[in-house]
Amino acid sequence: MRHLLSAGDLSRAEAVEILDTTSTMAATQSREIKKLPALRGLTVVNLFFEDSTRTRISFEAAAKRLSADVINFSAKGSSVSKGESLKDTALTLAAMGADAVVIRHQASGAPHRLATSGWIRTPVVNAGDGMHQHPTQALLDAFTMRRHLVGGGEGGDGVGEDLTGAKVVIVGDVLHSRVARSNVDLLHTLGAHVTLVAPPTLLPVGVDTWPCAVSYDLDASIADVRPDAIMMLRVQRERMSSAGGGFFPSPMEYSRRYGLDGTRLAALPEHCVVMHPGPMNRGLEISAKAADSPRSTIVEQVANGVAVRMAVLYLLLAGGTPTEGSR
Repeated sequence: MRHLLSAGDLSRAEAVEILDTTSTMAATQSREIKKLPALRGLTVVNLFFEDSTRTRISFEAAAKRLSADVINFSAKGSSVSKGESLKDTALTLAAMGADAVVIRHQASGAPHRLATSGWIRTPVVNAGDGMHQHPTQALLDAFTMRRHLVGGGEGGDGVGEDLTGAKVVIVGDVLHSRVARSNVDLLHTLGAHVTLVAPPTLLPVGVDTWPCAVSYDLDASIADVRPDAIMMLRVQRERMSSAGGGFFPSPMEYSRRYGLDGTRLAALPEHCVVMHPGPMNRGLEISAKAADSPRSTIVEQVANGVAVRMAVLYLLLAGGTPTEGSR
């Protein structure tokens, strides 16, 4: 694996290797001293052209816990705001000796352009590009599911296993969601059955070609699919022309039809976990009761994100499987 640009680029073996390495990394984070020397002397650049809190901090924590030096680059207040191109920014980073670049960009395809342009010759990790892909989010979601559905609950590892036969329902703003696209790709590769649930206005053109089922009825999907995991997507109002943008009649109507409230929570199978990539619109796509319920993995997903990103950086920059000597 030279870069991580899309969840769809990963084979089953590559995805399982990342998840297994994540288990190793997660185990080290319960120790008193969390740092590992694996990437000492290397420099990871977080190149963020789009606002982010959770993902940027997670990548920064992951790199630092592997003992790498970290440079955080934000488009705001930089030469990019003065008109500097992606190419010139990349050439600058290469001249400064970056060993890996983590990029988030509002334009779909920007990480692929950076990785294949020849401007830099270091690994590139896609931290989210437009409405296209967010592969490390899909990996942390899959790792969370594997721990609960395969690994014997929280604390299990499920090493070597995929998610064959798992039933996952993903609900909400699929149209604007790179998380949904990435999860469909990765979960399909790992053998899971995915059902997307959304109003027709929040489904992208061509969704019928994706390797998943599609439904417009959340209650029917819960009853028919009996999911092992349900993932509520954030309604991305910032990508809509107004508060509702004409995509649905009103927030109240959306919540009534597609929100995970207490009634729908009770209708889920007892073992079903509740997921959300964050940040949440409480009271819109998910109720406080569902978000804070014992079956919610939302906070756990954040913690797993650090371990997943440690695994990705380790595999790209150090290679191989972690040994006792690298811990």
